[in-house]
Amino acid sequence: MRILIADDHDLVRETIGVYLGASGDISVESVSTLPEAVDCARAEGPFDLILLDYQMPGMFGLEGLERALAANPGGKIALISGNAPQAVARQALEKGASGFLPKTMSAQKMMQAVRHMAAGDVYFPAGLFEEDSPADTLVKLLSRREFEVLGGLCRGLSNKEIARELDLKEVTIKLHVRTLSKKLNAKNRTHAAMIARDAGLL
Repeated sequence: MRILIADDHDLVRETIGVYLGASGDISVESVSTLPEAVDCARAEGPFDLILLDYQMPGMFGLEGLERALAANPGGKIALISGNAPQAVARQALEKGASGFLPKTMSAQKMMQAVRHMAAGDVYFPAGLFEEDSPADTLVKLLSRREFEVLGGLCRGLSNKEIARELDLKEVTIKLHVRTLSKKLNAKNRTHAAMIARDAGLL
């Protein structure tokens, strides 16, 4: 079984890689960004399973999942995250993800989940969809593009920088900022970012 781990945290990437690799029948490769994961999948794939950190550089929300799915035809893709909202997990499932793994799960359960997903099953932890968190409530208010723009605000990017990342016009980003701020009852872009962070959204 061939697994690709994409996570920008060295410790997380190495810990998961060592544990999975110790099983003897799993070959593990790792990268730290989505572009690297896409390039690796195209050059060396398809992998049986790619584990994507939902919040690593280049993901832009679930756009990263879609890019990974396109780069790994026939293989499976799962998201891993420390605090992604439940609504994001739901959307990931709808877009074709094979699972969603919280970073807090035990190594043994992660191993079981990886084997299930590589075999074609879908894995989501029990209870994941039972109750919405504050972050889930915010996610439901925003469109996909507004969510991506909000991610840029949380990273302190200007409208011009966000426009460049998302390949949109600056005036379009300005409109999205105004709309999402209204939906979040935010006074300005900084307040919108604070609301998102306080809710654990980004």
